Amino acid sequence: MMPSCTSSTFILLQLLLLVYLTFSSYFKVNTYAMSLPKDGSTRKLVPALIVFGDSIVDSGNNNYIDTVGKCNFPPYGRDFIGGKPTGRYSNGKVPSDLIAEGLGIKELVPPYLDPTLQIEDLLTGVNFASGAAGYDPISAQTWTVLSLTDQLELFREYEGKLKAAVGESRTSVIVSESVYLVAIGSNDISNTYYSTPFRRPHYNISSYTDLMTTSLRAFFRNYTD
Repeated sequence: MMPSCTSSTFILLQLLLLVYLTFSSYFKVNTYAMSLPKDGSTRKLVPALIVFGDSIVDSGNNNYIDTVGKCNFPPYGRDFIGGKPTGRYSNGKVPSDLIAEGLGIKELVPPYLDPTLQIEDLLTGVNFASGAAGYDPISAQTWTVLSLTDQLELFREYEGKLKAAVGESRTSVIVSESVYLVAIGSNDISNTYYSTPFRRPHYNISSYTDLMTTSLRAFFRNYTD
């Protein structure tokens, strides 16, 4: 029997709590770095914002891969700068842009796959997120988008580009002192679990969210290796 809505909601809240606790533990994001200056200025509090995730924070990576999961057409982007779609799943900016702006880093976090990126863009952070991805690898496979594993591989490539451009020491500072944003998981529940036949015959919602948390732990372990 499928758990009740209340039970499922509680399980998902536990998952979100685990995301928060694991994120805080591994990346040691200090509370001062998340607070805006009291004088109202927007001086840079951290060197960069690094983003992993799905359509909630994807700033356009899906534009550069072979997938039907794109949003580079109207009405997306109608309230964005210039009123044009950019591959963001939004009428304007996405949360990663707003967080970077709030921290005084920069106004927009560009997609890492954008071939026009300059070294200045890399120094202040990039976005590896891919719309339709999830903790469950099947979520990304279904839409042929960047899985969390793919995103982490691109992050390793990004580290290499930083080292080549500014050296080992400065790269170490950027990687260790930046804020990391991971926003992902809704596609697993709404699409992969409830809308496809791949998982429900083998998992109830409780065991499926266990699978998601296992993937999450693996992501953070692989990051720190």
